[in-house]
Amino acid sequence: MTTLLFLGGIGLSEILLISLVILLFFGGKKIPEMMKGLGKGVKSFKDGMSGKDDDNEESKSTKE
Repeated sequence: MTTLLFLGGIGLSEILLISLVILLFFGGKKIPEMMKGLGKGVKSFKDGMSGKDDDNEESKSTKE
């Protein structure tokens, strides 16, 4: 059985079990909304770490 290196020894059966529990707990309709919010949060975090700021870009375009 294949073990994912970044998950510290968690195999395919454990991942499937965790996925099933999450699906049962949150339901099929709520999961895409959660993933969209998670994606926005990660993008915002990466932009913040790289020094990008939406407020600075907006203020530059209004001054021109």
